[in-house]
Amino acid sequence: MAESFLTLMADYGPEEQQHISVWYDAIQKAGFTGTQTPGLNHHISLATFPLDQEEDAIALTKRVAAEFGPVYADIRHVGVFPGGKCLFAAPDMSPELTALQRACSSGPVNGYPWTPHTTLLIDTPEHISAALPVLMEKFGPLRAKITHLHLCAFWPTREILTVALTGTK
Repeated sequence: MAESFLTLMADYGPEEQQHISVWYDAIQKAGFTGTQTPGLNHHISLATFPLDQEEDAIALTKRVAAEFGPVYADIRHVGVFPGGKCLFAAPDMSPELTALQRACSSGPVNGYPWTPHTTLLIDTPEHISAALPVLMEKFGPLRAKITHLHLCAFWPTREILTVALTGTK
């Protein structure tokens, strides 16, 4: 399959990656492997771009990373998107997280209004329903620190750029 779009993501720091991996691994060990993209850091998608805007997306990623310092996201919820095919952990909306996303995009993300979330499983509604109790055995609130912006092309996944948040906003 040829690449079809770019995604700009907010990656969590190493401690948060480990913590969220406990949730993700519990689901995987219970046999729910899903169709989510393997091998990516746990993240919140902030923006999508057409492939022909790669140079602009790279420049935007670098500019925003230089403006913003690390951003905290209080992950206190789990959810399922309409259609029942995506299980996720979600942070509370906050002015800092909203400002980071708005600096990256003014439009929808993957064609939908932006909803901050970290995907844990993409699968059938039946598997999502069955995986929810497994997740809830491990899930608890997490004050997560977003430390990097990460730009990729999809599918197949092509890593383009990862930049630390080093600014003061």
